[in-house]
Amino acid sequence: SFILHPSSFILHPSSFILHPFDIIIDGLSVGENNRMRINFTIVDSSLGSLVVGATQQGICAVNLGDYDSVIKTGFLAQYPGVTVHLDDTGIRKWVDRINNYINGEEFALNLPLDVRGTDFQRQVWQALQTIPYGMTSTYSEIAEIIGYPKAARAVGNACGANPVALIIPCHRVVGKNNNLGGYRWGREWKKTLLAMEQAAIAS
Repeated sequence: SFILHPSSFILHPSSFILHPFDIIIDGLSVGENNRMRINFTIVDSSLGSLVVGATQQGICAVNLGDYDSVIKTGFLAQYPGVTVHLDDTGIRKWVDRINNYINGEEFALNLPLDVRGTDFQRQVWQALQTIPYGMTSTYSEIAEIIGYPKAARAVGNACGANPVALIIPCHRVVGKNNNLGGYRWGREWKKTLLAMEQAAIAS
């Protein structure tokens, strides 16, 4: 169950609601990559640096890091053959909302997404979007919610493949007995994000 003190909130599989967003199943072909354009911008937030990338359809990447050059290089490596521009045209309104979230001023990031993933990853990512701000779920609980109760490890792998930090909140998924679990952008980022959310809802 999700835990939020002083009260608790329990999400049952029967109450699981999918939040639709565009997902490109199994990635793009080389030809499709060559025709694809991504605009991106580097954001200096109160927590650190972020790279936010977007296609015409929606946000395709939110990467976290400590150094602009490192996360920029990592971001570009995700999209070989894609036309990528350092240009925040069409992204700024989304970036502002992400900053609002980081500053504890916005609790729900319902932003348009355009992300790649397998069908299983899609199910996991959509389940993650149902975890309320300031709460957590376990890998096993997410596996049960999507109908694969023995696939906790695969859920963890899907969390690790999430290209959109914060908006698909994989930082809210932890191991059993409050074990923090892994995080694509590092356990320190995960601890920071969870602590930030707890502080925001307590204030």
